[in-house]
Amino acid sequence: MKILEIHISPGHNFFGHFGNSPGTHPAIDLDEVECVAGQGLRGDRFFGYKENYKGQITFFAAEVYKDLCKHLNIHDREPKVLRRNVLTSDADLNELIGKEFDVQGIRFEGVTECNPCFWMNDAFGAGAEEYLRGHGGIRARILSSGLLRVDK
Repeated sequence: MKILEIHISPGHNFFGHFGNSPGTHPAIDLDEVECVAGQGLRGDRFFGYKENYKGQITFFAAEVYKDLCKHLNIHDREPKVLRRNVLTSDADLNELIGKEFDVQGIRFEGVTECNPCFWMNDAFGAGAEEYLRGHGGIRARILSSGLLRVDK
């Protein structure tokens, strides 16, 4: 698995906003991020959220992002608008659900799919929610601490 981009956000734009307008917290691009076992990504909105939280880190495939852009003919949105932490390539993320895996010496547990929600249509474009069903990336727990870096 190759790491292409890393994003964190200090606050929630969609989570907990049902029935209200989305928040305006930026997704911050990082070259590296500290993964803290059982806590999440230092500086991210879900860091220390709750014990055993299944979304301490999220992964999303660049291949799916490119297909989404082509399918919806939208080419002016960056992957970070989808609010996933790590953009990857060369890995079938859905195959990692229910398994432990290593990336750059850090141990993760793939827990569940990142199910897309209606906010995807606002953040990316009409039809994004439907297109991403079954391909929205994965949520994972962080089992060992370390620095995760964008591959150069």
